[in-house]
Amino acid sequence: MNGLKGMHHVTAITSSAEKNYEFFTYVLGMRLVKKTVNQDDIQTYHLFFADDKGNPGTDMTFFDFPGIPKGQHGTNEIFRTSFRVPTDEALDYWVKRLNRLEVDNEGIQEQFGVKTLPFTDFDEQQYQLVSDEGLEGVEAGIPWQDGPIPLEYAITGLGPIHVRVANFDYFKEMMEKVLQFKEIDEDGDFHLFEVGEGGNGARVIVEKNNTLPDARQGYGTVHHSAFRVENRDVLEHWIKRMEGFGFRTSGYVNRHFFESLYAGVAPQILFEFATDGPGFMGDEPYETLGEKLSLPPFLESEREQIEKMVRPIDTVRSNRTFEKEYE
Repeated sequence: MNGLKGMHHVTAITSSAEKNYEFFTYVLGMRLVKKTVNQDDIQTYHLFFADDKGNPGTDMTFFDFPGIPKGQHGTNEIFRTSFRVPTDEALDYWVKRLNRLEVDNEGIQEQFGVKTLPFTDFDEQQYQLVSDEGLEGVEAGIPWQDGPIPLEYAITGLGPIHVRVANFDYFKEMMEKVLQFKEIDEDGDFHLFEVGEGGNGARVIVEKNNTLPDARQGYGTVHHSAFRVENRDVLEHWIKRMEGFGFRTSGYVNRHFFESLYAGVAPQILFEFATDGPGFMGDEPYETLGEKLSLPPFLESEREQIEKMVRPIDTVRSNRTFEKEYE
């Protein structure tokens, strides 16, 4: 099967790796499964937050490019990232938690028949929680077992990305003819696309927006998002397919934790295609995932230099016990 399987990961830009770690660990209860560097800019941290074992389709990752200015939201951008929770009841828990922790949010809403809870972080990065209640499709991940969130309410993976585009007709054609998504619903300028097994883990929300100015990338914005492919053979299929449609691509890229292809599919919108494996469990034991600086083999010889470039961040959690926070 050569089709896309759904969301793989979303990569965004933060103003502070330290604040980012605190927010995702202690507020959202997602597990840091890998602390590494941007392989194309080794002075920059690349942090991976995911489910309990870093399963594909569950990770939100961040760069902290030194000195980058704040981004500006607008059209032609991947505007918002979603995280799945099991039930509508979980959203009731989360709205109370976000309010108590003074995290800006818009309260519980509904979009395309799914209950949602939009919120932002310290960089005005845009997120939402989405309820899986009543939905089938791509299997959810496993909540962080030892984190602060009760397991019945915890985040289990990525939901739909929300993309804003000025030229909707072009983007729809690209989604359907090239990426093989199907449009399954619409609400005014908002359109819901789905691929593979469907459900929250395999959806993209596309907003037609030609009134806002173009977005400007910087901290607080998404850098790119990635879709899952089964393995290297399927990735090669997508390399040929994207190049056959005339897209400029990166060609094959080995990111060690997965293998990738990058393609600019629209103005300022970068999509990645990433294999499900090998994953994040190869170089660290389960108990201490994300606690040391992990480097792919081709950068290991530069470890001493890299460790001097990147400031130390204490990400040790295995020596402490999180009490589940029920309110």
